Amino acid sequence: MDSVLFIYQALVLGCLVFFLGMVIGNLLTFEGLHPAPPPAPGDAPLISVLVPARNEARNIAACIRSLLSQDYPNFELIVLDDHSEDETAEIIRGLGIGNDSRGFARRPWRNGDKIRMPNDDGRTARHRLLKGSPLLAGWTGKGWACHQLSAAARGEFLFFTDADTEHAPGTVSALLGCAERHRADLLSAWPRLVTRTWGECLVIPMILFLGLVMYPHWLVLFLQERPRLAARLPASFRRALGAANGQSMFFRRSAYESIGGHAILSDHLVEDVALGRAVASRMGEGMRLFNCEALRFSTCRMYRSFPEVWEGFTKNMRAAFEDSLGAFLGLGILHAIAFLFPFFLFALGWAGNTLGIIQIAIVLSIRVLLTARFRTSWWSAIFHPLSEALLMAIGLNSWRRMATKGVTWKGRTYQAPVT
Repeated sequence: MDSVLFIYQALVLGCLVFFLGMVIGNLLTFEGLHPAPPPAPGDAPLISVLVPARNEARNIAACIRSLLSQDYPNFELIVLDDHSEDETAEIIRGLGIGNDSRGFARRPWRNGDKIRMPNDDGRTARHRLLKGSPLLAGWTGKGWACHQLSAAARGEFLFFTDADTEHAPGTVSALLGCAERHRADLLSAWPRLVTRTWGECLVIPMILFLGLVMYPHWLVLFLQERPRLAARLPASFRRALGAANGQSMFFRRSAYESIGGHAILSDHLVEDVALGRAVASRMGEGMRLFNCEALRFSTCRMYRSFPEVWEGFTKNMRAAFEDSLGAFLGLGILHAIAFLFPFFLFALGWAGNTLGIIQIAIVLSIRVLLTARFRTSWWSAIFHPLSEALLMAIGLNSWRRMATKGVTWKGRTYQAPVT
């Protein structure tokens, strides 16, 4: 029994050393968004700032005010009211954003390599509110809203952001500067995650924990600098390297249209990750995906209570695995063995030896590194076993709900596709 336990602990320790190396590699290459001076008005490409909103009365005012305060000289702000059942539209109009009576599909004309609208005379484009069209069969609500926004947008760059975000005045300028510096077709800048209630504090920081433990950001950067090498890799492998955060996605319009935009993933509940995968799958053709953090510029409070956290993560977790039961179970078992069982065995007195203590020390070291770097709640790091157990429970609930009555979000129900 002792020899079996020793072999098991040695294997777990090997996995944890690998994950620690992954985190360190990611942290060394995961840049922060830096301030950039806004370009002169005559040199500033038009940027379309696009906000889908459904039942966002408690968030939308702060978001819109922050976007209207941007120092960038040539942007349009388009907000789409997706059939809200609260005062979302009234709040937006109260901030001076008027209804667009011209129809959402008006397209731009080009003047050289800049995009301008007739009669704009180089001035900031007019901000407007769109009324969403009825949800089409086969689409998710957010995907359909973003598709309509992209059709209405006139910009050379498309900045999709969520209604529960807030942005400092230099955010748009910084995004453009970073995208041009890294030649990014899709720049995804991760905001600082604001958490206040115990449910938020315990669970939401696990987004970054999952991402930076499992996602090889450094490898994506390496391959994008070597597209010929990337082209030799299987398309499925390249696609698996994609990731993005829908709270802040800054697209070069030509790239967005080249991959097919939101229309290629109309039924996908985690459309941001899917878009990142679509870009990464074409890194062999020279397309570039760049993730960074925007802690100095943007914040996001995703949910405001544990029931909201439970429902929101339930909506997303199965969808993130694209209904692959093997990937879902494989990652879940690996996470349980590496990041939860060491604490469980230690509590039972079965792993109080040196190997068990080192395992726990590595897990907590990873949590400390990520918490300090991304300024998330320390409660999640301190109570890591509870955070991990809650995340696994939500994951199992997500799989169960999608397979039975479906997941509900903002008054709409989604189910897994029938196979």
